[in-house]
Amino acid sequence: MNKEQLVSAISDKATTTKKEADKVLTATIETIMETVADGEKVTLVGFGTFEGRDRKERTGRNPQTGAEIIIPATTVPAFSPGKLFKEKVASKKSEE
Repeated sequence: MNKEQLVSAISDKATTTKKEADKVLTATIETIMETVADGEKVTLVGFGTFEGRDRKERTGRNPQTGAEIIIPATTVPAFSPGKLFKEKVASKKSEE
């Protein structure tokens, strides 16, 4: 499912226009990204938690030359699904 399909599904469920659904979805995504970038967590009970996770400096290899390189420490975005989300996915798999 891409963003356009998601906006259509949201507008159908919320009985709103696609334009309004797109504005809300875009604002939600931007707010989550800004909050996580500021070092805070966003928790949506039942759905999951968005947060930044620190990744340590590590050694890697250049795939073309095989030379060792240092991959610097960084913070990466992460998502941990909530209990209801996990249960929904697991129940769909068990039905198949």
